[in-house]
Amino acid sequence: MQLNNKFWLKVSLVNLLIVACLGLLMRYKIGFKFPFFDQKHLQHSHSHFAFSGWISHTLIVLMIIYLEKKIKNIENKFIEKYNKVLFVNLICAYGMLVFFIIQGYGLFSIIFSTSSIVVTCIFAYYFIKNLKLISDNDLPKNWFKAALFFNIFSSIGTFALAYMMVTKNIHQEEYLASIYYYLHFQYNGWFFFVCMGLLFSFLQLKSEENPFFKNIFKLFFAACIPAYFLSTLWLDLPIIIYILTVISAFIQVYTWFRFLLIIIKTKRKFLENSHFVLRYILLFVGFALSIKFLLQLCSTIPVISQLAFGFRPIVIAYLHLVLLAIISLFLLFYIYANHLIHFNEPIKIGIIIFSIGVFLNEIILAVQGIASFSYTPIPYVNEMLFVAAIILVSGIGIIAFYSIKKVKNIPLL
Repeated sequence: MQLNNKFWLKVSLVNLLIVACLGLLMRYKIGFKFPFFDQKHLQHSHSHFAFSGWISHTLIVLMIIYLEKKIKNIENKFIEKYNKVLFVNLICAYGMLVFFIIQGYGLFSIIFSTSSIVVTCIFAYYFIKNLKLISDNDLPKNWFKAALFFNIFSSIGTFALAYMMVTKNIHQEEYLASIYYYLHFQYNGWFFFVCMGLLFSFLQLKSEENPFFKNIFKLFFAACIPAYFLSTLWLDLPIIIYILTVISAFIQVYTWFRFLLIIIKTKRKFLENSHFVLRYILLFVGFALSIKFLLQLCSTIPVISQLAFGFRPIVIAYLHLVLLAIISLFLLFYIYANHLIHFNEPIKIGIIIFSIGVFLNEIILAVQGIASFSYTPIPYVNEMLFVAAIILVSGIGIIAFYSIKKVKNIPLL
């Protein structure tokens, strides 16, 4: 018995389309008059569904696919359990999608978000149990174990937020610290570590090829927890915490760029076997991730940190840089580069359109953020962001439609 990979991944693409449509609706409400729905509630629904319905769902599916490749005779009972985990996770995701729109942080939305954390813990238990059957020399193994740890670890921020919302006992600093805690260990822990594990698997990296491959994991893991304080530099942190934060930022920059140089030297021919559009997407992701690490390092300068966290467009630009330009595009690359879903001409066009939308969205947000330093308004910025959102929806709409549609005459690329 095998996991129905294509079905679950097609669900992922539909979920990404829903996320993009919610983003489009939010952009429309900002730029034009639309009295229906509360903007804050839409934002909560958009973010929670993006995390659980799109990214976490897709990461879980891809991790199970990795497991199937490594363990040829995986027991049927585990596949059945993974199917149940994916199904229940989707129920939680759609529950959050609906009830966050209806009530914001209310009883049912909190029940579904809490249930989602329980599902995460159950998946972690099953997956780590199966990972024991894989050799310790397999490099992705540690990345996946760490990712599951950070995913569960991030839930502390969620519980803190839920408690503040329910009790109405909200203090601005604790509220923001809890949000950034959750976001950090999701973005830089759960999402990043799974994607690195998948990248190691895709590139077929082995410790014998380069001894630094083992150290990459150790360095990123050691830097991840103190790197949380990069998100809280606006607090009055003890000097020792600040020093550890700066060190963690340096470690991440050093590790990433050294890894990048090794890959460029040793895996160029391997990557040339992929379709040029997919190579372009991977290059885009690598460039975006490089910018991310450099921005984090720059944010350790107090003046820059105060400016960055003082202006909402900068924060939104950074979050979308990670969520769209790095994580989402990498997942699309991985799905089609591994032929988990057929890759044809319409899908190629959809990916190009989607990536253009991501690029425009980031550029507009970055310009808006930089202009906000001098309180200079950018004319028609909301309208431009709305157009970028239309392009994003169009791109993922094409990708989802032609991935789900049964195609007979369109050849694979």
